[in-house]
Amino acid sequence: MEYYNYIKSLHLIFVVTWFAGLFYIPRLFVYQIEAFHKPSPDKEILGEQLKLMAKRLWFIITWPSAILATIFAVWLLILQPFWLQQPWMHVKLTFVILLFLYQFQTHVYFKQLQNDVVKKSSNFMRMYNEGATFILFAVVFLVILKSAINWMFGVIGIFVLGVLLMLGFKVYKRIREKNPKA
Repeated sequence: MEYYNYIKSLHLIFVVTWFAGLFYIPRLFVYQIEAFHKPSPDKEILGEQLKLMAKRLWFIITWPSAILATIFAVWLLILQPFWLQQPWMHVKLTFVILLFLYQFQTHVYFKQLQNDVVKKSSNFMRMYNEGATFILFAVVFLVILKSAINWMFGVIGIFVLGVLLMLGFKVYKRIREKNPKA
C-alpha cells in the first residue's frame, strides 16, 4: 500500500485548497455587498470585477477542490475501512456533512450576489466567514487526537475562539466606524 500516502497527500492538498476557497469567498461577498452600496460608476466597476473574482474562485478552486478532496477521502476509506469503525471518525464525518451544508449555503449567497441580489449585510458576511474556521478546528482536533471524547476539548477551544473572534469583530467594527479607511 505504498500509494496510500500519495492518496492521503492529495486528499490533504485538496482539503487545504477547499478551505482556502471557503475562507476567501465570504470576504469577496463582503466587498461585493459594500460595492453594491457605492455610487455609480464605482458600484458597477467594482461589482463586475468582484463578481468575476468570486466566480473564478468558486468554480475553478473551491468546488473542484471539494469534489477532489471527497474523492480521495472515499478512496482512503476504501483502502482502510477500519477507520469507519472508530467513533472519532463518525464525529469527523458529521463535521464534513456540516462543511458541505456550509458550502451549499455559501453557494446560495454566491448565486444571489452574482444576480445583484443583496439580502445580507457585510457585517453578517464577516461573521459568516468564520463558519468554515470552526469546522476546520473541530476536524483537525479529531484527526490529530483520534478520540471522540478529547475532541470536546477542541470544540470548547472553538467556542472560546468564537467568543474571541466576536469580540475582535466588535472592536474592528468600532475602529471602522471611527476611521472608515481602516
